[in-house]
Amino acid sequence: MGVSEHLIVDIDLRRIGGSALTDDISIPKNRELEEMESGIPVTYVPARNTIFLSFALAWAEVLDALDIFVGVNAVDYSGYPDCRPEYVEAYEHMANLATKKATETSERLRIHTPLIQLTKAEIIQRGLDLGIDYALSSTCYDPSSEGEACRDCDACLLRLKGFEEVGLADPISYRTGKVIDR
Repeated sequence: MGVSEHLIVDIDLRRIGGSALTDDISIPKNRELEEMESGIPVTYVPARNTIFLSFALAWAEVLDALDIFVGVNAVDYSGYPDCRPEYVEAYEHMANLATKKATETSERLRIHTPLIQLTKAEIIQRGLDLGIDYALSSTCYDPSSEGEACRDCDACLLRLKGFEEVGLADPISYRTGKVIDR
C-alpha cells in the first residue's frame, strides 16, 4: 500500500467528555431512522474528526505526504456535523492555509473520503469485495464487557440494516445471541 510507517497515538477524549461515548451519558437505544436523521445526537463527540484530522495532518506534514484518507460517511450516519462533505472541504482548505508545504509551494494536501456518499450496505459490500472479515469489527456504542454488541444503539441498528440490505447476516456476536439469520 506504500505506507512508509504506521503510527499509533493514544488520544483519550474521555478527558474532554461531552458525549455519550466519552462521558457518563446514556446511549440512545431503539431509535427509528427518522429520529437518527434529525438533530445531532448525544453520541456526537465534540470535535472528534477535527482532532483526528489534525493528528493526521501533522503526521502527513512530517512524512511529506499530500493525501489523507478518512472514513467519514454522510449517508447512513447519525447526524454528526464533522462527517459532512462541506466540513471536509473546509478542513482541507484550512489545512492548505496551515501547512508549510502548501504555503511555500503550489502543492496542495487532499483529504479523501471514499465512503462519504455510500450507504452502509454499499460500504459493507465494498469491504466484502476487498476481503474484509467483518467478524473482527464492531461499531457498537454500548458493547458488553465481553465485547458483544448491544443490537439497540444507532450504530448497531444502522450496521444491521446494512447487512440486511446486502442479504447477509452480521457475523458479530450480540448480547441477545449471535446473529445467524435475519
